[in-house]
Amino acid sequence: MKHFLTFALIGALSLGIAGCKEEQKAAGAGPAAGGPMPVKVAAPTLKKITEWDEYTGRFQARERVEIRARVSGYLENVNFTDGQIVAKDDILFVIDQRPFKIDVERAESSFDTANKEYERAQKLRKSSAISEEDLDNAFQSYREAKANLDEAKLNLEFTEVKSPIAGRMSRNLLDVGNLVSGADTGGTLLATVVATDPIDFYFEASEQDVLKYARLDIEGSRESSRTMKRPAYLKLQDEDDFSHEGVIDFVDNEIDRSTGTLQGRAVFTNKDDHFIPGIFGRLRIAGSGEYEATLVPEAVIGINQTQKFVYVVGKDNMVEARPVVTGPMQDGGMRVIREGLSATDQVITSGLTILRPGMPVTPQRAEEAPAAADAASSKE
Repeated sequence: MKHFLTFALIGALSLGIAGCKEEQKAAGAGPAAGGPMPVKVAAPTLKKITEWDEYTGRFQARERVEIRARVSGYLENVNFTDGQIVAKDDILFVIDQRPFKIDVERAESSFDTANKEYERAQKLRKSSAISEEDLDNAFQSYREAKANLDEAKLNLEFTEVKSPIAGRMSRNLLDVGNLVSGADTGGTLLATVVATDPIDFYFEASEQDVLKYARLDIEGSRESSRTMKRPAYLKLQDEDDFSHEGVIDFVDNEIDRSTGTLQGRAVFTNKDDHFIPGIFGRLRIAGSGEYEATLVPEAVIGINQTQKFVYVVGKDNMVEARPVVTGPMQDGGMRVIREGLSATDQVITSGLTILRPGMPVTPQRAEEAPAAADAASSKE
């Protein structure tokens, strides 16, 4: 019985030791128990970049016109289908023209009479048969009759409601047979038309960003969007990339006091009607001039409460947690490091989950390209 217990105890210890060895192998420990842990290291990447600022905003038609009647009458024709693209001066609605044609004929008759009276008065005045005052009265009657005729013709023209711009129509808001109320202000709203190509995108920049851009302009590292058509890149809510390119063509002249923001506008071509007035998008513009930045993979950056850090190989190959100040993300999963690292530092990119400050390690140079992948896998 004693021999059996002894063999069982030896077997259990053997299994435990084997398990520990397997854990050491998985963690990347060296062959010798308690030896320095081998880790992959890479120097920070130095690369010329431009930082990007991003803003949310909404598309708005460059031109939007409410189609209203200028004269009153019964609607006789609707000459478009809902949502149709129309050209400038296309006839959209026709109001019953018969009463207006009668007004034109009546005005033409009055004008003909007044014109003849004025011509007769001119002849009589030459022979002093009438006074200068009688001639003036005849001329005033002529002018009044002509104005009435011009007004009647204009009202007849207004019975054909035309599109003032090229664009896409809304739905028809009034059916044939309804009475249209016409006026210079407050006339019946018949439809709206919006110009969709090009199309504007409005966004708001914070006061802090505005001050930053002003200082960069003064320094000469980034020209103001007021004086140059700065490129802008946009993505919609269902897109992953900023694949649509436009330009900034307007920056407002004052900060909105209620929001503390300054409005900007970018313009985009929209020949395929991909952008619809009213939808949201995300805009990206250059937030700095080009400069040489220090970059590390995002996955190697750790957080200790509010302090961000990167593990580097320190004196005597000991792990050191180096505090860093980070900047924006760049393509390829790389993060800008504003402060804390130099080009000669050895950034540890593997085994990050089991590293501790003061731990001895054996640094092994990693290729720059797979550094991000190594760091990501070590954090999983």
